[in-house]
Amino acid sequence: MSVSVRSTILSQFEQVAREQNRKLAPLSDDLVLMDSGLDSLCFAIVVARLEDALGFDPFGATEDARFPVTLGDFIAFYEDAAK
Repeated sequence: MSVSVRSTILSQFEQVAREQNRKLAPLSDDLVLMDSGLDSLCFAIVVARLEDALGFDPFGATEDARFPVTLGDFIAFYEDAAK
């Protein structure tokens, strides 16, 4: 994959925040997703776009998927699923 999973995720967070007129918190691995400035609609858009961009949906791949708590958890979840 030419573009890293991390950079794809970060750019989607930024793009969706702009499009939805949301104030995005500074992105860091320890940022709690619920404090990011994105709402559930924004997260749904991010996950759908990541499936298009990366070609997989890690949430659909496991039956007991728990939604990651921090941005670092979210990125690791996708990076692990990409392996």
